[in-house]
Amino acid sequence: MTRLTMIAATLPLALLLSACGDAGKEAAPTEAHEEGEADHAQEDIVTLSADQIAAAGIQIGRPTLGGSGTIELPATIEGDPQGMQIVSAAIGGRIVALTRNLGERVDRGQTLAVIESREAALLKGEVEASRARLALANSNLAREQRLFAQKVSPEQDLVAARTAATEARIAYQQAQGQIAAAGGGGGGLNRLGVIAPLSGQVIGRSVVLGQMVAADAELYRIANLSTVSLSINLQPADAGRVKPGNSVTVRAAGRARVAQIRFVSPALDAQTRLVPAIATLDNRDGQWRVGEPVTASVQLNGSDDKAVRVPATAVQTVEGKPVVFVRTATGFRATPVTLGDNADGGIVLRSGLKGDETIATTNSFTLKAELGKGEATHEDH
Repeated sequence: MTRLTMIAATLPLALLLSACGDAGKEAAPTEAHEEGEADHAQEDIVTLSADQIAAAGIQIGRPTLGGSGTIELPATIEGDPQGMQIVSAAIGGRIVALTRNLGERVDRGQTLAVIESREAALLKGEVEASRARLALANSNLAREQRLFAQKVSPEQDLVAARTAATEARIAYQQAQGQIAAAGGGGGGLNRLGVIAPLSGQVIGRSVVLGQMVAADAELYRIANLSTVSLSINLQPADAGRVKPGNSVTVRAAGRARVAQIRFVSPALDAQTRLVPAIATLDNRDGQWRVGEPVTASVQLNGSDDKAVRVPATAVQTVEGKPVVFVRTATGFRATPVTLGDNADGGIVLRSGLKGDETIATTNSFTLKAELGKGEATHEDH
């Protein structure tokens, strides 16, 4: 065989080997890419057996469909403006009696304090004098009516007597009205009693026995706290979804009760730029105190029957993003979700779940910790 013939015979074999070598170089990145995708897919998976899930105390369940959202806000308990009143002195004088202390129950019309003063004597003296003038005027009217019937007295005398009796009655009523406005009673000619304008509980007392007070000085504060108000400030974006009648769950240390929105302001507060709202809270058992800070979960309108709700304990944050752990055949998968409003102790999801999945509802933080361990192991490799 000539040298040229040998070269021609070996040339196809060299070209084939070269092509195989190039093909091996191109295949290597493809295999590495597929392996990387598989590893990335495994990063969101936590592999656990049923026994391990039970041992970790992880409870599973299904999301809930439908329901209105809620927003949680700080709020303050306030007294009902129509159920609170300041009791003040109508006249100046000296306090000679105080019949109620802080916290005691009072009924409408009961005497709370007695004031002794010269003005009280003048008012009561005027009542007695006007009563005597009225009695005299009525007596004269009766005599004139009798004489006129006997045709002894002219009609003009009867008219004059009738007018005098009417004026005397008006004067007596005015004197009684002044006494009533000042309080009335008191037990003496120079004393007036200050009475309770409503039934309730004494929540403030500003005077002591023997103290001199001026007219209009505050003596007591009385409140009917069987119903209290809840003061709430809403963001303008939320105020349009809150209407009178919406429920509000009020929570404080060891207590919870449902109130009802009574008023939503049509205008923003000039200083806070928030929308004031007021809710009414039943307080017949006296659990809620005026001025107490509480947490209010306000129901929002615009519920969606197809909205997916999950317990708040089912949502975890992984790499700064909210996830829910969905049950798989071998464990759980961290599924990214988009959060919406709070709703009845849970959270409405805007996206991420369809509602027919089985998810970890309790102790999902254990799965988050296991997921973190898996990521750390992957980085070590």
